[in-house]
Amino acid sequence: MVAILTGDIKNSTEYKTAKWLPVLKKALGHYGKEPTEWEIYRGDSFQLQTAPERALEASVYIKACIKQTRGLDVRIAIGLGEKTYDAGKITESNGGAFVHSGKCFENLKKLNLAIKTPNKVFDEHINLLLELALLTMDNWTPAISKTVKTAMENPDLNQKELASILNKSQGNISEELNKAGFDEVQKMIHFYRTQLAKL
Repeated sequence: MVAILTGDIKNSTEYKTAKWLPVLKKALGHYGKEPTEWEIYRGDSFQLQTAPERALEASVYIKACIKQTRGLDVRIAIGLGEKTYDAGKITESNGGAFVHSGKCFENLKKLNLAIKTPNKVFDEHINLLLELALLTMDNWTPAISKTVKTAMENPDLNQKELASILNKSQGNISEELNKAGFDEVQKMIHFYRTQLAKL
């Protein structure tokens, strides 16, 4: 089973491409190689293949990267399933995971993040959690997004160490992670992985 993330950048046309494209490429590169595991197409759309257990973490990470620019956000649909055809380019490959991801993306509407798998009950549980998490995540400021991104890149560092990387006080870091709902987001990612293991 693989996870396919299909996404696009919201409000990308209001910003110079140079503002967000390198950031998106770097974020995707964090999780795979181009073009076998990720590609950017149609200007501001992208696809990324990753392991199912990393799919939600990758989505949150990409969001934190993009939201470092005020006014920008990202919509991501996660599809889990088989990959039955490997074209060497992610956008030309195919299988259940791609179909789920595409259908999920078409149905996003107001939501910025959702998942579709072969298991309906799993989807309902996780999508409810995502909907609640987005109430906070969609409101991350650029400063909070940068702190979340840095914390995700350095999971072994404590707040004091994160503070020195970001040139902030430990109090700042604590407050920003608190406002980001970072602990709760981490718990959600952990819960997603434990439920995934039962599928």
